[in-house]
Amino acid sequence: MKYNFDEITERRGTYSLKWDGGEFIKSHGLTERYDEETIPLFTADMDLPVPQPMIDALHKTVDHKIFGYSIFPEAYFEAIQQWFLKRHDWEIQKDEIIYSPGTVHALHVAVKAFTNPGDGIIIQRPVYPPFTGAIEGNGRTVVNNALVCDEEGYYTIDFEDFERKAKDENTKMFILCHPHNPTGRLFTRAELEKLADICAKNDVLIVADEIHGDLIRRTQTFIPIAKAAECADHIITCTAINKTFNVAGLHCTNVIIPNEGHRETFRKTLGMHLASPFTITALIAAYTEGEDWLDQLKEYIDGTIEYVMGFLAERMPKVKTRIPEGTYLMWLDFSGYGLSSEEVHDRIYNKANVLLEDGGMFGEEGRHYQRICLPSPRPVIKEALERIAREFETENGNVRGETPA
Repeated sequence: MKYNFDEITERRGTYSLKWDGGEFIKSHGLTERYDEETIPLFTADMDLPVPQPMIDALHKTVDHKIFGYSIFPEAYFEAIQQWFLKRHDWEIQKDEIIYSPGTVHALHVAVKAFTNPGDGIIIQRPVYPPFTGAIEGNGRTVVNNALVCDEEGYYTIDFEDFERKAKDENTKMFILCHPHNPTGRLFTRAELEKLADICAKNDVLIVADEIHGDLIRRTQTFIPIAKAAECADHIITCTAINKTFNVAGLHCTNVIIPNEGHRETFRKTLGMHLASPFTITALIAAYTEGEDWLDQLKEYIDGTIEYVMGFLAERMPKVKTRIPEGTYLMWLDFSGYGLSSEEVHDRIYNKANVLLEDGGMFGEEGRHYQRICLPSPRPVIKEALERIAREFETENGNVRGETPA
């Protein structure tokens, strides 16, 4: 069927963190202003309807009228295996799959299971803030292998720095974000092989967050690091339907652990977690009948990204960005305006009343940047950009509000 992603679905009044969580959002310091006119584009949560086959399957689950404890049927594991084999040419064994109620939860479990207080864990800032929380919140030490940004806004890995830090006897783990959030990088096979090789040689466990792996540009190919590596015994991979199919509220991450010893350690630390019948139903439907929807979604998001690139070039040429290779995020550099990050924040969040995510939350490397999440109907994105542009319009060559020199 043909999906209309331009159609706006009212989400207020549905317990949505994004649209109803103003007090929560303000209490966590994301914004000072949040009201009925706020356009929230700060979190990786789609404002787009899920695949119709998933809706139909969930209706059948509801119609059964009983929602008790559930097991994982063979169809659950087969759906995961077939999806990754078909979409990413990655063969996963059934016994390698462990259910987790979330990816951030899985990261905390891995940190506690495989490291000790004080141990060093490598991350690559600017990066998804909960990585830092999983490390420091459990008494471990952040080891930052900052990505290197060139003049075109393209990020690469400083391998000399990475290897030096991996060789440190206190470094026990590397949390990889791939595709990278927020920069949108898809790492190449050569980069992934090198990361895996360095970690293997230095007994550093890799925990890969690859939950955006299905959300890539039409011209790109996603390679799981476990597939790229010569041996995946030191790699743990987090996959999920949450981002791909917009079901974050159903809490469904699947952790792939090839090493039997690591699996048992992870399971012991994780404890028992059962998925709801809705989660199981949603995954099976998504992975067996959701491919057409995903292909249409990717085309739509690519079109939105192309629109944003054109809008910025015409209306806000001082904002530097590039088309992300993966994810539905864009990483916007506002440094060209010569304003402080606080002033940029004020113009966007308080004056334009658009809620993005301040780049500084992703590390010091993110100052002067803003992350925007784009999986909303395009009319919503257009209105948000119009509001922001009006706050940065130039008058006689000066940023609006500035005094001419």
